[in-house]
Amino acid sequence: MAPTYDIERLLLAQPSTRTVAGVDEVGRGAWAGPVLVCAVVTDLSEPPAGLTDSKQVSEVRRGPLAAELAEWAAGVGYGEASHQEIDTLGMTEALRRAARRALEALPVRPDAVILDGKHDYIGAPWPVRLEVKGDAASISVAAASVLAKVRRDAYMATIGCDEYGFAENAGYPSPAHQEALAQLGPTAHHRLSWSYLDELPQWRHLKHHRDPLVGEGQASLFS
Repeated sequence: MAPTYDIERLLLAQPSTRTVAGVDEVGRGAWAGPVLVCAVVTDLSEPPAGLTDSKQVSEVRRGPLAAELAEWAAGVGYGEASHQEIDTLGMTEALRRAARRALEALPVRPDAVILDGKHDYIGAPWPVRLEVKGDAASISVAAASVLAKVRRDAYMATIGCDEYGFAENAGYPSPAHQEALAQLGPTAHHRLSWSYLDELPQWRHLKHHRDPLVGEGQASLFS
């Protein structure tokens, strides 16, 4: 089923809500690079054809669709947290900072947020509606998922490290990426607090051990 505006309209029916943003992230499970969050506000108009969860959009179609979405949306905001922030603060706090940066980058402050997933990593003062598989249910979240994916993939393709295949895997643990890590060790773009280093004895000494009083610890790679 294609995403709809059902959730947006439900929230907009509340007297205190005039603007709703859809929010989604990309890069949570990568071993290298930033985590990126996109926030999208729409005017409830018909979206570009073929919009759905970014994972269901072909790579060939994804780029052109993102360009159409950027023109169509009433507002788009991006925020990211670097791999250094992830190492220092933990994934949940890094996501929170990236999401707030994205929301603050919108041209208008939303009165409510639809967040893909089951964990509210944004928190007060934003009123958040959690929606599992929201990128398949909500038009604004689906738009955010496509825009976030295309933007982060494009960035990861520019940072070099060809042996690690970042242009193809965007920092996720593909076989080529894992092989390069084992042979060459982590790059300046890798998250050094993550458990993959425990499996690489020759590089284990590079692991970053987070201050337990800072952040909340590493989020699950698969959450």
